[in-house]
Amino acid sequence: MRPIGAILGSVALLQLGSGLLNTLLAVTADGQKFSTIWIGFIMSGFFVGFACGIFVSGRLIRRMGHIRTFAFCAALCATIALLHVIWMNPWVWLLLRFCYGIAFVTLMTVTESWLNTRAAREERGRVFALYMVVNLGAIALAQQLLRLNSGEVFVLFSLSAILICWALLPITITSRSQPLIPDRVKSSLKKLIQFAPLAVATSALSGLAMGAFWGMAPLYASKLGFGLSDVGLLMSITIAGGALLQIPIGRFSDTHDRRKVLICVAALAAVMCLIMPLAQSQKMLMTTFFVWGGLSFSLYPLGVAQLLDQLHPDEVVSGSTDMLVLHGAGSALAPLFAGVIMNLVGTQGMPLYMAGILFLLTGYAVYQVRHVSVLTAGEHAHFEPMMQTSHEIVGMIEKEG
Repeated sequence: MRPIGAILGSVALLQLGSGLLNTLLAVTADGQKFSTIWIGFIMSGFFVGFACGIFVSGRLIRRMGHIRTFAFCAALCATIALLHVIWMNPWVWLLLRFCYGIAFVTLMTVTESWLNTRAAREERGRVFALYMVVNLGAIALAQQLLRLNSGEVFVLFSLSAILICWALLPITITSRSQPLIPDRVKSSLKKLIQFAPLAVATSALSGLAMGAFWGMAPLYASKLGFGLSDVGLLMSITIAGGALLQIPIGRFSDTHDRRKVLICVAALAAVMCLIMPLAQSQKMLMTTFFVWGGLSFSLYPLGVAQLLDQLHPDEVVSGSTDMLVLHGAGSALAPLFAGVIMNLVGTQGMPLYMAGILFLLTGYAVYQVRHVSVLTAGEHAHFEPMMQTSHEIVGMIEKEG
């Protein structure tokens, strides 16, 4: 813990502030009478910035160093959080979310590349698990900070900015030496699609589903009459489901045909979406979201695990980067698509949209099982629970198990 404690502390504070801001924005935008389509655009802005930031973060870190880059981007994120309150305009918010996405993925690249160099090879599995617990735990806890709402909108935005600023403290006070970050490995998306089409489809389509949750679920709950604290509870419960159910699903996929496991998980997640409009109470809806979270949060790591099954070790970094870019691109489009559908058919358009995406993934996976043979390279990879952060995180996953 001593070499990585400061990094994990900064990650926890960063995710507390960022997780609070993400949920708060959708609810506040609704309160400001922004249209559903505009809210979709705004929430998409973060993921567009995230995908673009993947290509610039490494250059920035190599130029400025880890600590200075972290300080620069954290200050930018905290400033952006406060600017949302000062200038409540949808065009401005769209630009702010784009800039926030670039800064945020750079922050995650800093912490994950640092963890990669600090963790000994035999300890990387434990470090990876601890890192995921910190990430998901902080994001889930951040939703409960909505209970601190005092009726003044600037209070929670200020709290988000404060937490992001506090993330600077552990990492800037550390006396540990900064690592070097290597040049980004060139990749070939065309080759990846030919070699592992189902993994690629899983990455993109899971992004189209998960992006709708991260961007529009707070708005969905708010329009159903949930109070601010109940919106936070719904988000926390879904994230908890994603954290708790990923491991048993993933371990099962390690010993069975991963494609068939993917079919079952995607189909069940789609069914959960169809149940959401039928929920008779908030308790039933939250239970449905808990199960849906456990299933849907497993899709992207299932796709990554399948990709690792099919790649040589020297192709893992470039392949995982492509997967992350595709997932980010899907996440960028998801709030916009969900917002348009919600505007056309009403609030329940969000779960109906997610169901359609997940059934599409199910159908494609069935086609792959029936008509396409899997090309493997080396040993079977182990599933690891994970979330969309940066391409550096795959460096902590040992293919050899």
